[in-house]
Amino acid sequence: MSGSVERALHILVELAGGPASISELGRRLDVHRTTSLRLLRTLEEERFVRRTEDGNYRLGPRMAMLAHAALEGLDVRAAAAGHLRTLGDKHGHTVHLAAIEDRSVIYLDKVESRHAIRMYSRIGATAPLHATGVGKVLLAFSPTAERDRLLGDSPFQHCTPNTRATREDLDRDLALAAERGWTVDDAEHEEFIHCIAAPVFDASGHVTAAVSISVPRMVLNHDELLDMVPDLLTTADAVSEELGWVRP
Repeated sequence: MSGSVERALHILVELAGGPASISELGRRLDVHRTTSLRLLRTLEEERFVRRTEDGNYRLGPRMAMLAHAALEGLDVRAAAAGHLRTLGDKHGHTVHLAAIEDRSVIYLDKVESRHAIRMYSRIGATAPLHATGVGKVLLAFSPTAERDRLLGDSPFQHCTPNTRATREDLDRDLALAAERGWTVDDAEHEEFIHCIAAPVFDASGHVTAAVSISVPRMVLNHDELLDMVPDLLTTADAVSEELGWVRP
């Protein structure tokens, strides 16, 4: 990359944090004032930056246009695919990507387990929001009104003896998930499967999908399942960043 292009890109990155003067930009980037001015004038001509009345510079309308076009073209499944494979390759267990459809979760993508015992789930299949890890973490990070609309009245369907079938029991799980950033499905959907799930956020900070690792209980115990939480969170964050999310 040429030096001028690299410096111009660094200027745009700096201005993403807010307006700045020529002197401030030069100091932050260790660039001479005349160099900063030359680059800013070129960026201004192309409408990538705009000069404000107080002499500072801010991002211009062309940057907003490009950002909108980039975000409009993002597909969560495409953005997540490589990260899901990396997670699946590392641990060898089933990895899911899911989102809300109507009042259920729908599986958007799946990385199969390397173990002989595999899950029945398939891409395009749906499952209950209240009884799955992906469903619970999507609910946990949804606005209260949206959560109420999606769940309706309890009691909810019992899928296994562990299913959180009352709103009170489910709300306890959702509050914990919102606090720590991930949740557990303790054999609540299928009796022999437990899983951990974490949210995926879009550029606006809204939850848009969830990533999970699902394992038969005979393969891993509860503590061994939780050992994978850090890698799950790293994956979910990486997918969120692909969608334009910035950690607060």
